[in-house]
Amino acid sequence: MPGWMMPGSYCGAAPAPGAALSAWNLDPVLLGGLLAMAVALRHSRAGSAGVAVLAIAFVSPLCAMSVALFSARVVHHVLLVAVAAPLLAAALPARRAGGGAALPFLVSTALLWGWHVPAAYDLALSDIAVYWVMQVTLLASATWFWRAVLSGGAGVGAVLWSLAGLMQMGMLGAILTFAPVPLYAAHALAPLEWGISPLADQQLGGLIMWVPAMLPYLAVIGVTARRGWRLAERAAA
Repeated sequence: MPGWMMPGSYCGAAPAPGAALSAWNLDPVLLGGLLAMAVALRHSRAGSAGVAVLAIAFVSPLCAMSVALFSARVVHHVLLVAVAAPLLAAALPARRAGGGAALPFLVSTALLWGWHVPAAYDLALSDIAVYWVMQVTLLASATWFWRAVLSGGAGVGAVLWSLAGLMQMGMLGAILTFAPVPLYAAHALAPLEWGISPLADQQLGGLIMWVPAMLPYLAVIGVTARRGWRLAERAAA
């Protein structure tokens, strides 16, 4: 086994339903990192909101519940790539013109889909080092994508790239929803304790990724389109 690997689950063992709401993650290193981010982004409301979303994902009982339920893990990933990432991207300094969103889109999509390949997913949930590689690459690539999109201002490109992000997320969700068998060994037993079969848990996760996860993308599309219309009206006036 490579020396950098750290067998175990970062969020601990899968909690029983009755103990889930008390399973807060108070890792001092994590809390220190979030505090440092909050201080660095304190002058940006979007940045502060992004840090708050990360706290929900990693500190709240959602962290432990995502060990037990694939559907909770999907909520965790959606918070990272579709909620925290655009907020953090909006808090970063303006991106230089040029470059476009094609490469960030391809990289972020490849990582999101790649980490949902069963072998990669199960490895991440059984090794703390790989788990953090998953989390950091998902968040960083999504932030890169959203920064490229938001740098497009109110142009048609920003709307189209947001739509592309929505479509790839929905497609992955659809695949997970209609998969005929459970895909992830990490969630082969724990869902039963919650009164749900592993396949039903996976289908629920796919539906969350398919429908509710699209809402942040639609919000960006709506805001961007509205700005475009206002600019067009001003130009016409």
